[in-house]
Amino acid sequence: MNDDRVAEEVLSGPFTAELRDLALADSGDTIRLMTIGNTGGWRNFANTEHTIKTPADMAGMKLRTVPAELPQELVRSLGAAPTPIAWPELFTSLQTGVVQGTANGITDIMNMKFTDAGLKFITLDRHSYMAAFWWMSNERFEGLSDAQKTIVADAFYGLQQATFASPKRKEIAAYEGFLKAGGEIYVPNEAEKAEFKTAVEPVFDWFKSSVPGGEDIFASFTAAVEEAEATVNEQRAVEIAN
Repeated sequence: MNDDRVAEEVLSGPFTAELRDLALADSGDTIRLMTIGNTGGWRNFANTEHTIKTPADMAGMKLRTVPAELPQELVRSLGAAPTPIAWPELFTSLQTGVVQGTANGITDIMNMKFTDAGLKFITLDRHSYMAAFWWMSNERFEGLSDAQKTIVADAFYGLQQATFASPKRKEIAAYEGFLKAGGEIYVPNEAEKAEFKTAVEPVFDWFKSSVPGGEDIFASFTAAVEEAEATVNEQRAVEIAN
């Protein structure tokens, strides 16, 4: 997904309903996906050592990841070493050199004062949209009247819209704070973005072969992104027309 507008179009559309059906099937109709919002903008690679312009600049770098397979596969595909570290321990790990970098949104970086731990370089690769999945007991939801279901559905829609807006509002001040703390922000050019995109292609193959139903999910997601891009581009064309 290229930007917020496309991401929001995808997550407001039928792909989320498809994930809801899959979650209900996997959980024996007990867990209901209500909506998908955002929780911190886009993840970017940040480190204490040097500017990252291409995957070659990440070779051998120890990067903190969450303890999940997908982000670890991503880091490996870029030539770095994934190092799972709990969130409360990341500041000290950066400060002491246990890891040289991390993948986080700018608001998380500044809220945790990682610049005080030596984090100085951010590359706006935007490799991950920090989606927030909101769940509810399906038994509880189905026990509501239709009027109550409407209220709950509208409330989750409001929650989704609020989480879409919040990171975009907060990250401007966060980036300004990062620069004031002596940080450097690098924006890859199109050729450098293409290098990242090529490097991570094996991650898509891993997902399709390792996650149950991964092939179908990946195909549905890809189709949803293409449809969202077309819709957004049509809207933009109208908005910028004379």
